[in-house]
Amino acid sequence: MTDSTLPDSSDFTTKVLDWHERHGRRNLPWHAQKNPYLIWVSEIMLQQTQVATVIPFYQDFIRKFPDIHALAEAELDEVMVQWSGLGYYTRARNLHKAARKICDDHDGHFPETLSEVMRLPGIGRSTAGAILAFSRNARHPILDGNVKRVLSRYHAVEGTPGKQKTENRLWALADQHTPADRIAEYTQAIMDLGALICRGRNPPCKECPVASGCLAYAQDRVASFPARKPKKPRPLKSCRMLLLRRSDGFVLLCKRPNQGVWGGLWSLPQLDDPELDVNQYCREMFDCEITSLNSLDRIRHGFSHYELEIKPILCEINVPETIQMDGDHGYIWHDPKYPATAGLPTAIKRVLALMKKIDTNQSA
Repeated sequence: MTDSTLPDSSDFTTKVLDWHERHGRRNLPWHAQKNPYLIWVSEIMLQQTQVATVIPFYQDFIRKFPDIHALAEAELDEVMVQWSGLGYYTRARNLHKAARKICDDHDGHFPETLSEVMRLPGIGRSTAGAILAFSRNARHPILDGNVKRVLSRYHAVEGTPGKQKTENRLWALADQHTPADRIAEYTQAIMDLGALICRGRNPPCKECPVASGCLAYAQDRVASFPARKPKKPRPLKSCRMLLLRRSDGFVLLCKRPNQGVWGGLWSLPQLDDPELDVNQYCREMFDCEITSLNSLDRIRHGFSHYELEIKPILCEINVPETIQMDGDHGYIWHDPKYPATAGLPTAIKRVLALMKKIDTNQSA
C-alpha cells in the first residue's frame, strides 16, 4: 500500500491544532516567549535531549546569560560550566561562537531571515525554522525527529530518514502541512504530537487526532516507520584516569582540546596506553612522586559511537612547591569538597564522586 491509497486528510493541520489546544504542553519555561535568544537556547538544548532533562539546565543557563551580549562576552569556560552534564558539548561551543558572531555581524540582534540564521554555527534548517516560527511567527516548516516520525507514519514514507530522497519527501510534506497562519502554534503542536502521542515505542495510536488518515496505522505497520538504520555494535575502548591528589586533598584537572570528545571541558590525566608506567608518567609530566596508589571501581560511559571503560587510579602525590597550576597551561587544582568552577563531563563527576565515597567509607 502506498501513500496514495488513502486520501490525505485535508484537515490534518486543523486536527493537530485542535488536539494541541486540549492536550499540548503549555507550561514549559520557554513558552510564551517571543525573544529569539531565549527560544534559540531552548531549541539547541532540546537537540538530542529530553525536555525534562533540559528544563533545569535552561533555567540556570538563562539566569547566568540572560541575553546574547552576556553570552558573547562570557569566556568559553563559563559557558561549559553551565552546560556541564547536558552532553553533546559541541552545541555549547557553537552557541558561544554564534553569540559572538551575532554581536559582531548583526549588532547583537538575532537575524531575521532563514538563510542568515542558518549561517550561524550549529543551526540547521529545522532549528532555524523553529526559532523564526516561535519568535516571529514566520512560516517555515520544521523537521526535527518528532516531526519526521509523525509524517513518516502518517504518509507511510518508505526509506531511512537521512537519505536525501527520503529527506526531500519529508520536507515537502512538512511544508504541505504548515499553515499560513497560527504558525507558532502549529510548530509546537506538531512537535508535541510526536513527543507525546506518536512516540518511538508503543505509541497510543487510538488517542491520536489524525489516526483516521494515518497510513501506517491503517496498514498496522506503525512500528515500521520511520525505517531504522541497522544498529552497529559499539566498540569498547578503555583507558586509565589518574586522580592525582596532593596532601591538602586537591585533585589535578587537565583541559581537553577544543575538538573531539569532551572538547573544551576539564578532565583527569588520561592514559590510553596500557603499558605506560604511572610513576614514570607522573615524574615526566608533573615532576611529582606517587606515595600511594589505589585502583578504584571501573566506570562505563557511553558515547554515540563507542563505550568507554574508565579505570580510575587514586594517586597520592608529593608535589614540589614550585609546581603551580593556574589554568594557563591547561591544568588546575580542584578541591572536590566544593562544586567545580570548571566544566566537567558527567563521567568525570562520577569518578570524583567515587573517590569521595571511598574516602567517606574509610573514615567511617
